Amino acid sequence: MLYENELKALKRSGRYRSREVVDTTLLDFASNDYLGLSHNKLLHEQTCEALSKLPLHSPKASLLVNGYHQIHKDFEDALCEANGFEDAVIVGSGFNANIALIEALVRRGDTLFMDEKYHASGVLASNIGAMDVVYFAHNNMQVLREALAKSSAKRKIIAVEGVYSMDGDLCDKAVFAIAKEFDALLIVDEAHSSGVLGENLMGIFDYYGIEVEKHHIKMGTLGKAYGSFGAYILASSHIIEYLLNRAKPLIYATSLSLYDTLLAHNALRFMKENKTSLHEQIQKRQKIVEEKLGIKVDALIVPLLIDDNKKVIEIKEALREEGYAVGAIRQPTVERAIIRLIARLGQSEEELSELCEKLAPFVIK
Repeated sequence: MLYENELKALKRSGRYRSREVVDTTLLDFASNDYLGLSHNKLLHEQTCEALSKLPLHSPKASLLVNGYHQIHKDFEDALCEANGFEDAVIVGSGFNANIALIEALVRRGDTLFMDEKYHASGVLASNIGAMDVVYFAHNNMQVLREALAKSSAKRKIIAVEGVYSMDGDLCDKAVFAIAKEFDALLIVDEAHSSGVLGENLMGIFDYYGIEVEKHHIKMGTLGKAYGSFGAYILASSHIIEYLLNRAKPLIYATSLSLYDTLLAHNALRFMKENKTSLHEQIQKRQKIVEEKLGIKVDALIVPLLIDDNKKVIEIKEALREEGYAVGAIRQPTVERAIIRLIARLGQSEEELSELCEKLAPFVIK
């Protein structure tokens, strides 16, 4: 077998992975469906009804070759209005959005300054070609500032996440001021903050009250809080125009499905109409996590350090037997193995409380 030794090594180290068909009978505290919208039948029915009235049900081509529909444009316009950005473009996935942004924006003579805990899609993009990349210590604004001050790059591009997907911590607010000070483009991956943070649930820009400027770029996913699939990029019209002409995932991929786009648009309307109630539900779950586990979280990601690859799998399987689904995250995704609990709104406060009580003995003080 071609890769038999490599697979054996992964199994010995407790890092072997395999697919598991979703068991919908389990209480879901593992997925990134933060608001529980994947189970909202009304949104699904509204989307199907609207789609059934159209003369077609698929995009048929790329955005630039007969695949850009009014459905896409309407949603892009709604995202711009909700987030305060000038322009937007829909992308096939968050992974592709990061590839599109970083591969297209970082040119010869430019330098990318990326937080060391940025998503794997961004790290992969940064390894394309002979890109000049500086990885700075996680959320360390002093290190970032010093690196920017020393740089003589033609263009400086900073990449951070609004909420980091494994640790659940927020990017430092100072990064916005630093980007402005050094006239750097700032890419903010809002995959795990959009729909969860801010007065209007629009993410870290909303949470920190940041006024959008021409050098700001926001990427968000539709497969998490929006309960759909795909992603979007928000930026100035100039940046979006450039991406449409240089970003390969936009130029050469079939545009996002009409169903997913319509569903995400309906989800956005739902968030806007129910933001007060959703806020309250998020805060209640954050309070439960703090009371039961002693962990204060700013979003809905709860990382429990276990530091043992085999033990996290044992904990995950034991909880599965009791009817709960949680994430067991190991290297290389994280430095030290964790149980990743998502305090999502799709499960009740009582169910979350009971799970936290079961996990409490494993919390490392």
